Amino acid sequence: MRIGFLVNPIAGMGGRVGLKGTDGKVEEARARGAEPRAPDRARRALDALAERAPDADVLAWGDPMGASRVRAAGFDPEVLGEPGGEETGPDDTRRAVRAFRDADADLVVFVGGDGTAADVAEALAGSDVPMLGVPAGVKVYSSVFAVSPEDAAYVAATFERTERREVMDIDEDEYREGEVHPELRAVAHVPVAEELQSSKQTGSGTVESLAEGVAADVDARPETTWVLGPGSTVGEVKEKLGFEGSPIGVDVYRDGEVLAADATEAEILDSLGEDNVIVVTPIGGQGFVFGRGNPQLSPAVIRECDLEVVASRDKLDDLRVLRVDTDDPELDEELRGWVKVRVGRFERRMMKVV
Repeated sequence: MRIGFLVNPIAGMGGRVGLKGTDGKVEEARARGAEPRAPDRARRALDALAERAPDADVLAWGDPMGASRVRAAGFDPEVLGEPGGEETGPDDTRRAVRAFRDADADLVVFVGGDGTAADVAEALAGSDVPMLGVPAGVKVYSSVFAVSPEDAAYVAATFERTERREVMDIDEDEYREGEVHPELRAVAHVPVAEELQSSKQTGSGTVESLAEGVAADVDARPETTWVLGPGSTVGEVKEKLGFEGSPIGVDVYRDGEVLAADATEAEILDSLGEDNVIVVTPIGGQGFVFGRGNPQLSPAVIRECDLEVVASRDKLDDLRVLRVDTDDPELDEELRGWVKVRVGRFERRMMKVV
């Protein structure tokens, strides 16, 4: 097995500081104190790959696009080239992937988000080399990603066949304004595996009574700090509370006051009190409660809060399970198990987090 392994080192940097992505915002993300997310995701995937396929031949690209991470996992990579400058970009990704393809890679594993996936797919166009994503971006709409870094390693080490899957992306400037229009960028060869996520879909069904129930609970607990996540379902809750929330951001609310709008991780932590509740809705079609579209809800935030999961019945009908991918494997394990999901003013449904 020859695996080309590539890291987009800036993927996901804008998430926890409230930028909804990193396209064109790298310097602003750094100015806000953002730290790279992708290198740690790469480490987790490579460590798991070293356990499952220690004899794999790994092709790499020069740092900061993966070579040292591959070596740290115990592999002796064949480094096929270097980035063109200190700041990496789409051209570096495409150049590396073409080199992997030309070196007869059996699989290209990349760490990044939807933009990286589109660049990888473009470089592989016309070939049968499959691609597999380790999710590290803020928005991960494409169905070419594994559920977690560890799942990516398992899929890479065990897959036997491939299928065609969609690479989706959105305009991040529109996304920051609350407009979400996923665009099909490519159809790529991807390993067949249960550990892959689906493309994001929009859940259907009324959530009015559900939102009224949550809003009533909020009003009844004025001492509680409510961390209200993104999405149309929680957006309905914000509307019932009497304010126009951030449709794709996180708002913090207590006792009739919005403490932080479209908040960063740091702003959320600064707003928390002694009694805190996160209200989130799973991503339609995928089931992610944490780890897709809401990186502001970091492990540090989650550990300070109780959890209220809300969803329409129609959305849950399309989901077999719920998922988490917080960047903290220990926290992921703590969150797994059965959880009550609020589906109406009073009704709840049991769903399993895996």
